[in-house]
Amino acid sequence: MLQKDSGEALTVQSAWLQSYINSSEKQQQLYKRTLIVVVISQIFGGAGLAAGITVGALLAQDMLGTDSVTGIPTALFTLGSAGAALFVGRLSQRFGRRSGLAAGFLAGGIGAIGVVTSALTNSILFLCVSLLIYGAGSATNLQARYAGTDLANRAQRAKAISIAMVSTTFGAVAGPNLVDVMGEFAVLVGIPTLAGPFILAAAAYILAGLVLLIFLRPDPFIVAKAISDAGRTTSNSLLEENSNLLSINRRGIFAGATVMVLTQFVMTAIMTMTPIHMGHHGHGLKEVGLVIGFHIGAMFLPSLVTGYLVDKIGRAVMATASAITLLVSGILAAMGPADSIVVLITALALLGLGWNFGLISGTAILIDATPSSIRAKTQGSVDVLIALSGALGGVLSGMIVSGSSYSTLSLLGGVLSLLLIPVIIWSRGRKNKTYRRRW
Repeated sequence: MLQKDSGEALTVQSAWLQSYINSSEKQQQLYKRTLIVVVISQIFGGAGLAAGITVGALLAQDMLGTDSVTGIPTALFTLGSAGAALFVGRLSQRFGRRSGLAAGFLAGGIGAIGVVTSALTNSILFLCVSLLIYGAGSATNLQARYAGTDLANRAQRAKAISIAMVSTTFGAVAGPNLVDVMGEFAVLVGIPTLAGPFILAAAAYILAGLVLLIFLRPDPFIVAKAISDAGRTTSNSLLEENSNLLSINRRGIFAGATVMVLTQFVMTAIMTMTPIHMGHHGHGLKEVGLVIGFHIGAMFLPSLVTGYLVDKIGRAVMATASAITLLVSGILAAMGPADSIVVLITALALLGLGWNFGLISGTAILIDATPSSIRAKTQGSVDVLIALSGALGGVLSGMIVSGSSYSTLSLLGGVLSLLLIPVIIWSRGRKNKTYRRRW
């Protein structure tokens, strides 16, 4: 009886998937529906991400009483996001985007609640553990950009990434600008001021997870895998072609990963120490929120234009543009007057824009290079490297500023970003015509 029920369930599932395999119209309808759900979840996810980023270093400075370790919060939640990226990627590969992304956002919300609790109890150990768990929200916010690409063709991929990212802007810009409001609310309920934004982060992440859990049906990744499986053939000629493409795709995976990892490192290092730098030059929490708000807005708001450019003029061109933009940002942050809000806003906006160019172009390169059979798992593994690079950037940023200056940190970051250019040239150097068209 059990075998019969299992067989009937399998038949029903196969028929459901077959209806999408046989209908390009249904595929496009699901593609559009998926983008809508991702947009809604990313609005909440962006608020959860930005609120914590804005005051994380300041909270650590307040609890630890020293500047030299203020990069630790960024390091911890990016380290936590590394583990979460691997978990979310593997979960998504096995059970679909809905399960992986919802679990990641809900974990991030639990971590944010833990940060508030640690501030109440003044527990450094609990703060560290909570920031690790809070990092799951950051990893999931980043991985959600892949969900819209599952049913997109190559000409739609960068656009789909961009739609997911630009929707993050609404929450990401609102989050830092609610720092004062949430700080005042926290005081009213007996919570330390700097823990207030994490109340917003907890609510935002949990709402993002619930939106995905309830509405991301049918799961786009499961449908995309079924379509890919149905289109496979075992002919010798295609197997030989796929084998050749696989060796070339490894080069594409490396190039895409390097672009994203390096831009994440530079962006995180400079962004982490900017609030501390501003505090040393007399800027208050409101001004910090304004600068970080512009920075995060520049990280996500230009995405629609960036996606169009990546699809139209190429992945390599936009990756190179990322390196140049980050260099200009580093020079401006280092050389500009520290008491000028306009200069700081401009430098941090360029920092966010350079990251935007790098993330979207690098993501498109990575998706082009991976078949659906390993795509989610590969994406999760690459996002682990992205998170680890952010963690390293957060730790080193505090050490560099403590041992030298914010200007030194900014210049080093700008110069380091130029390494993207030889990586892009190398990745395009020894490839055949088939790979040339993929770029």
